[in-house]
Amino acid sequence: MIELRHLRKEYDGVTPLEDVSITINSGDVIAVIGPSGTGKSTLLRCINMLEEPTSGEVIVDGQTINDGKTDLNEVRKKMGMVFQSFNLFGHLTVIENIMNPQITLLGRSRQEAYDKAMDLLNKVGLWAKALSYPDELSGGQQQRIAIARTLAMDPEIILFDEPTSALDPSMIGEVQSIIRMIAKTGATMMIVTHEMDFARKIANRVLFMSEGIIYEEGTPKEIFEHPKKDLTKKFIQRLSTITYRIESRDFDFEAVNEELQQYAEKLLIENERTSKLLLCMEELIMNNLFEFEEEPNIFASIDYSEKSDVLSLELKYAGQHFDPETCDSLLFKEILAEPTTTLLDETVSGKWYTNHTKIDFKWEEQ
Repeated sequence: MIELRHLRKEYDGVTPLEDVSITINSGDVIAVIGPSGTGKSTLLRCINMLEEPTSGEVIVDGQTINDGKTDLNEVRKKMGMVFQSFNLFGHLTVIENIMNPQITLLGRSRQEAYDKAMDLLNKVGLWAKALSYPDELSGGQQQRIAIARTLAMDPEIILFDEPTSALDPSMIGEVQSIIRMIAKTGATMMIVTHEMDFARKIANRVLFMSEGIIYEEGTPKEIFEHPKKDLTKKFIQRLSTITYRIESRDFDFEAVNEELQQYAEKLLIENERTSKLLLCMEELIMNNLFEFEEEPNIFASIDYSEKSDVLSLELKYAGQHFDPETCDSLLFKEILAEPTTTLLDETVSGKWYTNHTKIDFKWEEQ
């Protein structure tokens, strides 16, 4: 459906796309991930020629569309794009936003365009908002309208550029559910996203971009669970895990507290849960594990799983085995006794560590 050959895009002093070659098959749902500034959005904008590539070829359905000879309006009829900023016309009602492109670009009658628009509004759960204006809607509702407008053009290819990045956290799920619905129709889709759990669930292929190239590609399982290249491993780990090597009694827990708060805010983890984790970490390390060793050798890992909504503290340490359940701290025992906390304590063998303690912090609305 789409083939890119040595695609390159340069601006003055900046080259967001160095050399991109990829083949995208009909029905592929491709998630494009990677650090900011690595050319992900530029890639989509070059595919639909909102940005003209500096060099290379963009081939859509067998036709090279950046050769200067192609009617781009005809190509764009089969290729829709959903932007992070919605791009709805504020002076038009919802139904007019969806009808007008059908009438002007596809030549449909007003009745045909109206019927199509109302059918799509029903599918995205917003038929009652047909006569509203965009500024009367929430961000999530506006994005669903933007998706409905794109679908009204019956595109064979849909490009999504960070479709949830401008939304409040409470609205992200409603937009993702619509995109999942579209994925089941067999449409060819490319989605630039920073929502890793969403990318894992919806895509059949994942592209990890770095420094203007497709640095690694594979199935969601390959990229998220078994990445082969160093940058991919670091990127995936940084999104869900923070680690510490503790080799001194002067370890800076204040710095850990600040980093953990930022980590929790980014992943929308409740303050109460992160506070409990930090208390447990300090109690176990400072008041217990430090007692067993003159020179500490402790590896601490904090991990959050969006899929299971579990925040975990994992400690690996050398020397004498310590049983957390027999420690003298009433505070630690109180936290450990809560039904939302699970303790795994075992002896393991390894090159650096001989003991392993893991505590899972779940969340229940009180």
